[in-house]
Amino acid sequence: MNEQLLRDLVPAVIGVLVRRGAAFAPAEDAVQDALVEAVRAWPDDPPRDPKGWLVAVAWRKFLDATRAENSRRNREERVEAEPTPGPGETFDDTLQLYFLCAHPSLTPASSVALTLRAVGGLTTRQIAQAYLVPEATMAQRISRAKRTVSSVRFNQPGDVATVVRVLYLVFNEGYSGDVDLAAEAIRLTRQLAARTNHEEVAGLLALMLLHHARRPARTRADGTLVPLAEQDRSLWDTKLIAEGVDVLQTALARDRLGEFQAQAAIAALHADAQTAEETDWIQIVEWYDELVRLTDSPVARLNRAVAVGEADGPQAGLTALSALDPALPRYTAASAYLHERAGDPATAARLYAEAARAAPNLPERTHLTRQAARLNTQLRN
Repeated sequence: MNEQLLRDLVPAVIGVLVRRGAAFAPAEDAVQDALVEAVRAWPDDPPRDPKGWLVAVAWRKFLDATRAENSRRNREERVEAEPTPGPGETFDDTLQLYFLCAHPSLTPASSVALTLRAVGGLTTRQIAQAYLVPEATMAQRISRAKRTVSSVRFNQPGDVATVVRVLYLVFNEGYSGDVDLAAEAIRLTRQLAARTNHEEVAGLLALMLLHHARRPARTRADGTLVPLAEQDRSLWDTKLIAEGVDVLQTALARDRLGEFQAQAAIAALHADAQTAEETDWIQIVEWYDELVRLTDSPVARLNRAVAVGEADGPQAGLTALSALDPALPRYTAASAYLHERAGDPATAARLYAEAARAAPNLPERTHLTRQAARLNTQLRN
């Protein structure tokens, strides 16, 4: 397969979709999905008209994504923009779909991927980023999941743990990604918590509430990111924080610790600090130790390294970071931050610029670019 041909065709295909009425960003996503299909299909069955093939597949992908987005938006319009404390509403069809997509015939990983794509409204690229795998790999995983369930009856709901994992990833994408799904994820998690007595459901709800409470302070009027240490904490939603802490304490009292409870405990310690300087980093490191023990997650280890840098000094953080794979998302950004705190602005500026080039979204890229520019200006003066 001629990969250069594919790259050369991308601008023209995006142009066709835009002329048909698609906005540029959705058109670009649809073309990327079509490219994944081309990588899979063309080696065995190359088309006579590559551009026509890409246009047809990309347009179909765009229409599918538009329908999914419209369905999601219609659901969200039924709830208030901000989640409010109180009991969840009646269990609805959306949450039932989450359970049905978590079919017993699928592995948990395939169930999560399929649900995120079919019900959650995420693109294949967003799901791949969440799982730290190439987009083509995730596309194949979703395709296999669809084939697996194509001949089964959707009358056997999956387990709660799989649905919790899906809701967590949907919230993460809504909180920091291109599509606003956070309020919908909280709404569904409230419902799930109301109908189950699962401590990890409660832990997830607490985590969502605590993170969502900080959302008004996370961006400036121009859309740029505000780091946690620089946020105006008077903008944080104290009612959501109080509810999140209460839900978390109830879950922890059951003495069956899970990863979402551990993450919520870390978020609660951040929310408890009146200023960034008052943050209890020693306790946060201890909770990250628990989280690493529970999950052995490389992302948890990365965040722990940054916390160690705050608790024990930047050199200790860099030592913890050096044990991890530099290919991890945000590894370079974490390294830049710790090098700056260690008094090495030249290295930090270089790493911030490198991290900006690999940033998964525009706000993050802008923030890292500005960090690099700030340090370069200091070095010149």
